[in-house]
Amino acid sequence: MMRNKFLIPILIIISLAVGFVGGSYFQIHKISVPVVSDIINKEVGQPQNVDFSTFWTAWNLLQSKYVDKDKLNTQDMVYGAIDGMVKAIGDPYTVFFKPAESKAFNEQISGSFSGIGIEIGLRDNVLTVIAPIKNTPAAGAGLLAGDKILKINDKSTEGMKIDEAVSLIRGPQGTTVKLTYTREKMPNPTDVTIKRDVIEVPAVDWKMLNDNTAYIDISIFNGNLDSEFQKTANEIVASKANRIILDLRNDPGGLLDSAINIAGYFLDPNKTVTIEKFSDGTEQPFQTTANGKLKNYPLIVLINKGSASASEILAGALKDNRGVTVVGETSFGKGSVQELAELPQKASLKITIAKWLTPSGKSIDENGIKPDIEIAITAEDITAGKDPQLDKALELIKNLR
Repeated sequence: MMRNKFLIPILIIISLAVGFVGGSYFQIHKISVPVVSDIINKEVGQPQNVDFSTFWTAWNLLQSKYVDKDKLNTQDMVYGAIDGMVKAIGDPYTVFFKPAESKAFNEQISGSFSGIGIEIGLRDNVLTVIAPIKNTPAAGAGLLAGDKILKINDKSTEGMKIDEAVSLIRGPQGTTVKLTYTREKMPNPTDVTIKRDVIEVPAVDWKMLNDNTAYIDISIFNGNLDSEFQKTANEIVASKANRIILDLRNDPGGLLDSAINIAGYFLDPNKTVTIEKFSDGTEQPFQTTANGKLKNYPLIVLINKGSASASEILAGALKDNRGVTVVGETSFGKGSVQELAELPQKASLKITIAKWLTPSGKSIDENGIKPDIEIAITAEDITAGKDPQLDKALELIKNLR
């Protein structure tokens, strides 16, 4: 989740283990080599009580003994050291960007571009589809939440940064990208070639089911959602609907402000929607403002493993504040806040600075929101046009008052 506040991973298309081998050789054989003369600003920003002797010893050994000295690029070595330090943390959303990568990332979060319509993240250090967005090339190609992407255009994704994967999947409209993926119960990895297109997704859609149930499907928490949802809420109030099913499945999230705003339609004012918890233990709650237009409607919420960030915040807020029944599968578990910090030489660091908690204080990150009634939906169900999760929600909501 980026600050403005924007929940990530993450972007619509929209950790590495760092090892070392220790031994007694360099402890016994103390080697004194001259410091390279073109290293500048060695003391700028230096923290207290951090022993960099091992780093500088390794650095100077490379400079003095490496066989192809003309191939040593000191700037690349510095960037590599920073990248390794950041990866050692083990957080896939804390990422170092070299200047060119930093420029590309800023273009990704500020511009409009074409892709295939999925959000991706890391699950157990494997590049994973968080959610295919409906009516996009990815959904049409049959990709599902939870699919593990092994290759992009035959390039292995092992150890790949999320943002690098995003840049490889995106591309000009009309061009194609090949993904190699696997999923549970799939005997062998499968290749699929998908044509890129401009991704334009309505933020929300609704329809009547069974004459009295408003079915609301929120696809993404983007800049259009607030105005679109206001129109939706007005139409529902004017309709025959007297109960609501809110579908947050395959919703990869987006703007925190929109999650808070939408929660306000279903809750009383001054109810906590989420809590931002920082490294020093301080917490900042975010609360609803006066609205409550839909708060008296009996409500069921649908989630699945493609529900992430803002959709998890909304589901958690409704569950904790109203005891709303949640149906489906445990959500993805993207509950962290990222901030983009500019570094010298136009590099940047996307760093996780806080975690999101539900109103009751439960961490969303990695845990996700657990449904009250767990029901899986299979690829066979999708192929047959079946939706057992929605069927269960319709069954339950008939008895709500």
